[in-house]
Amino acid sequence: MAAESEELPLKMRMTLFLGKGALSLLAASWRYRVINGSVVSELRARRSPFIFSLWHGQLLPLLWLHRRQGVALLISEHRDGELIARTASALGYELVRGSTTRGGERALLALVRELKRGKEVAITPDGPRGPAARYAPGALVAAQRSGAPIVPIAATADRAWHLKSWDRFIIPKPFAMITVAYGAAEQVTSPTARAAAGEASRFEEIMNRTVSAANG
Repeated sequence: MAAESEELPLKMRMTLFLGKGALSLLAASWRYRVINGSVVSELRARRSPFIFSLWHGQLLPLLWLHRRQGVALLISEHRDGELIARTASALGYELVRGSTTRGGERALLALVRELKRGKEVAITPDGPRGPAARYAPGALVAAQRSGAPIVPIAATADRAWHLKSWDRFIIPKPFAMITVAYGAAEQVTSPTARAAAGEASRFEEIMNRTVSAANG
């Protein structure tokens, strides 16, 4: 789906991230079209924990869609991650701080603990600093250690600001139509956490197919 590319003014960026009221007003105008949503509803009906896998640049519309659903979100301890952390916390997400580069092992242990408690978690495998749309092994290791499947999710908007950041972070404009696609729940099949990292290319391709589905 086509989207406009321009730099959003810094003042508006800060308002969106730090002003819950402003974000709520903007997001209330968004419309969503969901593809293959039964994947999530069936897992929840079975009370089966799973991992949402999404690219970092598509985070904002997906945060809004899944707000107040009890999802635990992995957020970087990097300074940039603080903006997203405040937004996610205001929307009812539980936060796990860390990444594969900072606080990595501690964050992975926390994610596995949440999954074994029956929780859903969300990870941006190309975050916190990129490269964009490249699958880092953190989600794969968490899936292997916990036995939880990975559910790929992608979002596109027919009108959006694209920030001039490494991930081309999207902020849908007022009254945007957002298409969200879910892929099938996928298991990490490797016998060890170390070997699980070798499945990155397979899951990267799965993510790319899910993005293609959202683009229609």
